[in-house]
Formats: sequence, structure tokens, C-alpha cells
Amino acid sequence: MAEKQAFKDWFDKKAALRLGEQIAFAYPSFDSADFVARASRGLAKLEMMDRVKQFSQSFRAGLPDSIPEALRVIERSFPDPLPDCESVTDGWLQWPVGQFIADFATEYPEAALDAMHALTQRFSAEFAIRPFVEMYPELVFSRLGDWVLDPSPHVRRLCSEGIRTRLPWGARLRSLVADPTPIFPILEALKDDPELYVRRSVANNLNDIMKDHPDAVFERCRRWWTGADERRQGLVRHALRGAVKAGDPRALEILGFTPPRKVSAVLSVEPSQIAIGESVSLALQLDNASAEDQPLIVDYAVHYVLDRGKTGRKVFKWTQKELPARGVLELRKSHSMKPTTIRTLRPGHHRIDVQLNGQVVAESSFELSERRK
Repeated sequence: MAEKQAFKDWFDKKAALRLGEQIAFAYPSFDSADFVARASRGLAKLEMMDRVKQFSQSFRAGLPDSIPEALRVIERSFPDPLPDCESVTDGWLQWPVGQFIADFATEYPEAALDAMHALTQRFSAEFAIRPFVEMYPELVFSRLGDWVLDPSPHVRRLCSEGIRTRLPWGARLRSLVADPTPIFPILEALKDDPELYVRRSVANNLNDIMKDHPDAVFERCRRWWTGADERRQGLVRHALRGAVKAGDPRALEILGFTPPRKVSAVLSVEPSQIAIGESVSLALQLDNASAEDQPLIVDYAVHYVLDRGKTGRKVFKWTQKELPARGVLELRKSHSMKPTTIRTLRPGHHRIDVQLNGQVVAESSFELSERRK
């Protein structure tokens, strides 16, 4: 089986060759050989974002000294716009182009925004736009106010994705972390966008804001939920996913979930002892003693052993079910204890608890030992 390519290796010498050819086609005096030599120097020692920045720096030597003219060259070099929202990752080669805009064009915001409008139809300009949001907020939000009506879903998505306060891999937008008010008119305009691709960005934007201004997000989600169709309900659910997993009663109330009433729960975990790399089976029995059906969000949490005798609780989604009046529901789930790139596993006593609509109702445990030889 072929080894999966590391994400950073998207930007290798072959990528530099392709980008050099792309620019040279639009600007014949561009020295693509020099660009490739600069862009691919020492790549093995660089992580992904450092590679992107090195490609960006390497563009500067071969493009016109005038930044507005350099941006026009870049726009002429672009391939055709992406055909649909599902193929956005096909444009990854253009990522260093966006980095070039962020690195060198901040003194020319109008021309840079024009270039980003074109770029985002080939690959998202969500990283490129961030320094401009901080430096020229009135100009940027004026443009975004126009772009929310753009026929391209890629442009409409940028209106939300580019102003996410805590975008992964992106610089934090500190002014909007402090005051997200300018964001809300953009999200209002996009909340019923026909493309899930755009609505998902709106939900992620709200999820970011939740970390600093939860009351503002709860108020908006409560208002959006009233009379909402299925698409908007999906947006609100996704926006509140973190708060739901945390068992926040405000999020659960918006979605129509109240604390369970007269529900008894028994959780068993088997086997009682496993080694790192193996799995446990969870079996949950729920008994409803009330005379009403109860909609339930069922989650479970593993209390992982950390160093120095501490533990860390991680919540996992299980299911969403209707527990019938005076009925019984039996659920089963397998949970793997394999190490991942984001979690180091340590031997010891691991507790598991189950929460219904945010309320912990049952718990059990197992012992984790070193990996078997």
C-alpha cells in the first residue's frame, strides 16, 4: 500500500514547477527556474506553513516591482474558477499566492481585495484577507457587504470564513475577538445561503465567537431557530455543537432538549482491562419511568490519564434518540484506545461517564495497560 503523502509535501519541487509555469504563462519575463530554485531550497526541513511562506517570498524576486502590477499578473495567471463547492481543495496550489498578497500587498488594499476576489474562486483567500481586516476594517467590511450577494459561492463563503476570529492556522483577529459586532450583519446575510458550504462557514464563525461572547451567540441562535427551516436548523446545531457537548443548558434549550426526567441509566464497559491499542465496548440501558417520550442527545466522556496523576475529560458524540414513554432503550458503542497524533495514552484507571442532554447519568471504568508485545 502506498504511503499517504504528508500535508506539507503538497508544497514540493513539483508544486514550485507548476506555479512557476503558471506565472510565466501570464508574464513571460518571469524567471521560473530561479523561482523554483528559491522556492524549493531546504524544503525537507520546513513544515507546511513555512513552505507556503517560502514560496511567497520566492515570487517577489520575479514579479514586477510594482505590487499592483504584480497582482494583475497573478490574476491573469489563475486557472479557471473551481466548478463547484466540493472541489475547493483542488485549488491548493494557489495557497502561496494568497500568502504573497498578505505578505506584500497590505499597502494596496483595493488592488489586493480585487485579487482576493479572483483567488477565492480558485482557492480560499481566508488567510490572505486577515491582515486587511485588521488594517482596513471599514473598507473590508464594505466589500464584504457587497460580496455576500456575489453569484460565486466561493466569494460568499469568504465573507464569513475570512472574518472568523479564531480561524485554524490563521492569525487571530484581535479587534473582532474584543468586539464581534461588525461580523453579525455578514452572518445575517448568509444564514440562509443556498450552499451548505457557505452555511457551514457561518456556523463555524458563530462557534468561534462563542468562545469569547457566548451570550451574543445564544441570543442569535435562539432567534434564528424560531420558525427555521431544516437548513437553518442544521446551521444552528452545528454552531452550538461545542456548547451541546459541554452540556450547556442554554444551547440544549434552544434545540428543544431539556434535562431527562425519571430516566435511569446503567453503563457497562467490557472488558474491564485492555492494553493500549485495543478497544472497549460500551453498553448503555436507559429506562424511562415517565409517561412522556423524551428526545435525548446521548454523549459519553472518557477521563484520560495525564501525567502527574491528573486526568482530562474528552466528550464524544454517541447518538440522538427518542426514548419512548415508559420504554427501554439499549445502545452499544465501541471506543478505541489507540494513540493518535493529538493524544498520548498512559496506563492507568480510565473512567467513562454518559450524559443525556448534558446531564451525567451513569459511569463505569476500565484499566489501561501498556501495549502488548
